[in-house]
Amino acid sequence: MYKAKILVKRRKSILDPQGKASEQGAKLLGLNNISKVRIDKSIQFFIETSDEVLAKTEATEFCNKLLANPIMEDFEIILEKVNES
Repeated sequence: MYKAKILVKRRKSILDPQGKASEQGAKLLGLNNISKVRIDKSIQFFIETSDEVLAKTEATEFCNKLLANPIMEDFEIILEKVNES
């Protein structure tokens, strides 16, 4: 079994309205050195297979078809083998 950790990030060329709002909020709090805030998504799930290639393939397909918007976002997959005890 593998644990998949996915990090989905907006492409740098795409405006991040949530990051911009957080940056403006920081300024309202007097935190004037905060800039270029980006908000990303972190997703974790398990893949029940002992085949690492299959786990990577399924995680990639899941990201491409559901978790990330291929027009605006990129993703990174980290697989960790876990013991099935």
